[in-house]
Amino acid sequence: MANFPTTVAPTYGTSKNSDPVIRVAQFGSGYSQRSVYGINQDLKVFDLTWSNISETNADEIETFLEARGGAESFSYQPAGEAASKKYICVSWSKSIPYLNRATINATFQQVAEA
Repeated sequence: MANFPTTVAPTYGTSKNSDPVIRVAQFGSGYSQRSVYGINQDLKVFDLTWSNISETNADEIETFLEARGGAESFSYQPAGEAASKKYICVSWSKSIPYLNRATINATFQQVAEA
């Protein structure tokens, strides 16, 4: 499995989304009971931005993501996380706001696989 290039760190302002999978049993009088569903029920999603980086660094990131084609997982350790985990990236964009500078926006989805 490939490691995501860490030449340039993402810009601060990264967002981390959680959406645990739960099952709810509704009972009479408004009572309910909740339970987690599955062993990997809380996979994370990160929205990352690399702002105002060199086109060379942007090309390195974009080439890495294109090579995986949104299907092949890669190892990545987001800032503030204790360990690297497996992610896929099915959506990213690149803009060139200034000469020789670029911005990349990407969404990394954590995956559970062997």
